[in-house]
Amino acid sequence: MRQQFAVVCLAAILTATGLLPAQQAAPNLTEEQLRKGANLLAYPDHSAEDPLPLARKFEGLRVTDVMDAMQAVGLQDIGVMDHGIRPLWRDNTEKLSHRVYGVAVTYQYLPTNKPQAGQLPYEQFRQWHSEWYKNTAPELFSKIIRPGNVVVIDAQGIENTGFIGSNNALNWRTRGMAGVVTNGNCRDTDEIILEKIPVYSKYQGGGTRPGRIEAGAINRPVAVGGVLVRPGDIVVADGDGVVVVPREHVEKVAEIALDIAKGDKEGRRKLYEKMGLRPDTTVK
Repeated sequence: MRQQFAVVCLAAILTATGLLPAQQAAPNLTEEQLRKGANLLAYPDHSAEDPLPLARKFEGLRVTDVMDAMQAVGLQDIGVMDHGIRPLWRDNTEKLSHRVYGVAVTYQYLPTNKPQAGQLPYEQFRQWHSEWYKNTAPELFSKIIRPGNVVVIDAQGIENTGFIGSNNALNWRTRGMAGVVTNGNCRDTDEIILEKIPVYSKYQGGGTRPGRIEAGAINRPVAVGGVLVRPGDIVVADGDGVVVVPREHVEKVAEIALDIAKGDKEGRRKLYEKMGLRPDTTVK
């Protein structure tokens, strides 16, 4: 009993000092509200903020720098996506343009329970196909993409559909998208590699959306690669994978990650000099 009391007291002290976050109170909803459905996970609304300044705080950092910084603030093994979500391509020049830094815009697709088109005359099929894209599985998130955003698509385990293609990814890129991450498929991969659009996906290939998926939610918390991603969280991705920084911790994580990266560069730069290697952007 005394031990339990001591644990409770310690938790209260840590919460009061800010070392342990306060527990979120369950929302007080009426039975009618519960029946209709409601979001239960509370999170801060950063939708009105410009994502670019925050994204720039992480530019040049590696996933490993961010992971180590998160460990330093008590978030060890938090935010690291399933290692099956990998970069579609990697830039082997000093530019390292496959790296991604940005603020999450989230979207969720769901498997459909609507009937498929069946065999139709081609013109009727084209009309059905177009209407599905327009009304059943539209890309509403493309309207809110700004420079510094990363699109995070929750595919809900759907493996037969290409959620990213060479056409729509180009459209997102023209709006300033820094990159896209999904636990689903990316198709048209040869073209996307040539277009140099940073894509991190679990699978490659897949068919089009009509008859397969519907749009479920926009800018709501999603689970991708075993990680909670909320609108406004920071996404960092490189050849090592993808890590998500909760918005509440981004300032401190960025500060520590920069210090970690600085120390690593200094140490490797000395080794470069010792070995007679030409310095590159990773040590400057």
